[in-house]
Amino acid sequence: MLMLSCESSALRVLVVDDHELTRLTLKLAFSCQENIQVVGLASNGQEAIEMVKRYLPDVIVLDLQMPIMDGWSASSQIKAFSPHTQILAYSSVEDANSPRARGMANFDDFCKKDVSTTELIALVRQLGNRRGDSEIV
Repeated sequence: MLMLSCESSALRVLVVDDHELTRLTLKLAFSCQENIQVVGLASNGQEAIEMVKRYLPDVIVLDLQMPIMDGWSASSQIKAFSPHTQILAYSSVEDANSPRARGMANFDDFCKKDVSTTELIALVRQLGNRRGDSEIV
């Protein structure tokens, strides 16, 4: 019989986007889900790095195009000190077609912003499960 403690079963998510409405909408969507906890909201890559160190999220939903520090730069720095944190690149169709997106060296997955809420939540859960698998080893 598999038993999970309540503390460890909640998936910790950090939402990073420079648009306030996007951040708040994603927070609302994730907060309504069972076993998902939004641990922080950041408006740029620099804030994201600080929040990853402070809150240790399992999954980051990371916009690529942001002021101060973009998602490309933030992801490489985050992976350097927190390699098991799963990063979902969350961006526009234009970004998805760029050569950089196809390389995705510092991202665990990519999701266009026009994806349905249900698909986004399922993808975040999949990434959270991957993180758990990597820590068991």
